[in-house]
Amino acid sequence: MAAPEEPGAVAAFAKRIDPAREPGLSPEQRRLMAQVEYAQRQRVLRRRLRGRNTLLALGIAAVTLGIYGYTFYSVSQERFLDELEQEAEAARARARARAEGAAS
Repeated sequence: MAAPEEPGAVAAFAKRIDPAREPGLSPEQRRLMAQVEYAQRQRVLRRRLRGRNTLLALGIAAVTLGIYGYTFYSVSQERFLDELEQEAEAARARARARAEGAAS
């Protein structure tokens, strides 16, 4: 890449022009420039949306895994089935004791 001769000079390829005011451009050239600019804007928009979509997907995955993990954690701490089993065993023991008492 060639450096400009003057320190503050802008290279010719970096100079921005307004296609509507440029006298030497044909309507076809103006249309082509507008088409290229539109394609560049769309590419930048797609890149920006891809980043946002990735962040959204990571957020949804984190929430889903959090809910899944919390569900396993809370279910592992539930003891109501153990309590029901103890009550059933006590009821069986009382029934056996009554049956033995009635049989004697």
